[in-house]
Amino acid sequence: QVQLVESGGELVQAGDSLRLSCAASGRTFSVYHVGWFRQALGKEREFVAWITRDSEATYADYAKGRFTISRDNAKNMVYLQMNSLEPEDTAAYYCAATTIVFLSTNRRDWPYWGQGTQVTVSS
Repeated sequence: QVQLVESGGELVQAGDSLRLSCAASGRTFSVYHVGWFRQALGKEREFVAWITRDSEATYADYAKGRFTISRDNAKNMVYLQMNSLEPEDTAAYYCAATTIVFLSTNRRDWPYWGQGTQVTVSS
């Protein structure tokens, strides 16, 4: 089992950059695929990006070219670098982990979740 703690969310202005961090517990962190999801007020939680245990990254269309996911297995950390932030990026951002073979954007395929970190982008 893995426990996840997100950090780095804050209030920023449109056009700014922000790096979110996800700290994982457990000695077997390297076997997990890790993803970022977000949930805006009143909306469904949606996929942002994931990085496989082999460090292959996949992004939602809106994140391509602006967001970068990375991981440091030695530190049990996953990061989400977000550039050119827009007010529409305002949401609670969640880190999730799974060992499922065929990854999907369905949140039900991700059994481990952090508590989230709030990102607010002002216009």
